[in-house]
Amino acid sequence: MEEEKSSLKERTAKGLLWGMVNNGTAQLLGAVFGIMLLNRLVPEDYGKIAMLMVFTNIANALQTSGFRQALCNLRTPTHRDYNAVFWFNIGMSALIYLVLFLSAPFIARFYNSPDLLWLSRYLFLGFFISSFGIVQRTYLFIHLMNKQTAIIGIVALIISGTVGVIMAGMGFAAWGLATQQILFILVVVIMNWYYSPWHPSWEFDLRPAWRMFGFSSKLLIQDLFNNLNAHAFGVLLGRFYGDHSAGVYSNARKWDDMGINTIYGMVQDVAQPVLTRVRNEQELYRNVFRKMLRFVCFISFPMMLGIGLIAREFLLIAAGEKWLESAALLSILSIYGAFFPITTLYSNLTITQGRSDINLCNTIILCVLIWIGLIALHPWGLKVMVMFFITLNILWLFVWQWFAHRLIGLRLWDVLRDVVPFLAFTVLVMGATWWITRPITNLYLLLIGKIVIAATLYAGITWLSGAKIMRESINYIFKK
Repeated sequence: MEEEKSSLKERTAKGLLWGMVNNGTAQLLGAVFGIMLLNRLVPEDYGKIAMLMVFTNIANALQTSGFRQALCNLRTPTHRDYNAVFWFNIGMSALIYLVLFLSAPFIARFYNSPDLLWLSRYLFLGFFISSFGIVQRTYLFIHLMNKQTAIIGIVALIISGTVGVIMAGMGFAAWGLATQQILFILVVVIMNWYYSPWHPSWEFDLRPAWRMFGFSSKLLIQDLFNNLNAHAFGVLLGRFYGDHSAGVYSNARKWDDMGINTIYGMVQDVAQPVLTRVRNEQELYRNVFRKMLRFVCFISFPMMLGIGLIAREFLLIAAGEKWLESAALLSILSIYGAFFPITTLYSNLTITQGRSDINLCNTIILCVLIWIGLIALHPWGLKVMVMFFITLNILWLFVWQWFAHRLIGLRLWDVLRDVVPFLAFTVLVMGATWWITRPITNLYLLLIGKIVIAATLYAGITWLSGAKIMRESINYIFKK
């Protein structure tokens, strides 16, 4: 038993570490293209796309209707199961695209932006194209074809990013961004067909899909509210302030999301399978969860608050003063980014305990509160809206913790013991780094100085404090 626990502990740590490396590589590649685009575009270009993304993502959720997860949940999906979902996705996406195509004039009028009429119709093609590859991608996921999935993502990123940068340089602005998204989806679909051995047949039997709908419908509802939550600012800023403010926020959120997604991907790839493995042993389950929590805090706090620390210098060097407003917002949003991976862990806890209903209720209630708060606070400006959003999400962690205590007996005191030291170390390090680098006026030296000093101080303070997670991480990285 002890040997099995030790093996599980090692696999968990390795999975978290290398998951971060893999996701970090994709985000780094995206950052390179992001910097190139920043120099060629203005906030209004990003704002137009941000204002439309809520419609695209809701369409994506309706198109898949949770069937991808439903297929994954089947013990042995058959060809009939795959085929039913394939044709359902295509039929549903064609219907939704027709509705959105006809709704484009109303969308443009809602935002008081005539430019959005044909831009929206063009951008919405992306989710229709994606319907042809969802089942193939699900097949790759079910059969653990991770190498192929990674290759697909990197190739699609390189091709679409290159075309997006070229089009932006030629003056296509928001159309270049839309083309980048559509091309990314197209390349992914083509490569999914190439790598997946499963192919559809001309058999239009949707009964297997309907049998899965009872399970998938809950996931559909949750996806819809997650998208409403994620794109609340894009909709409301576009409506109340126009495409400039929407673009300023969109760019800040994009860089914050790059850091978040690195950690999010790492947690998602490991947390659910590992927690599922130990869910019948409550004490071991708590220990594994707390181990993950400490590792996430050890990585998330310095990475995300570090992004906030260097936001101004980074965006000034990368794109100049036109993005200075985004830098200020990014510094604030990094606080949200630092805590978001903890929410992801709690979410996986409720799922592995068989309580997806808790996930659904939390998602819906939080989404409603966010929209009500943002609408009520919009007269006070963007920063007040962002601060409300961050505060509410952090406070909601206590709601997640209450459910965790009921499900597995996880005490708040134990959670605070795991979280607070790393938060305190990070705040101390960021404060000291800011103070030390105040005399530096050269932007390049200031950026490098902040990164080097913060990394050195954080590594030193966690090592001297005797944090086990620091030593274990080093051991796993340099182990033969």
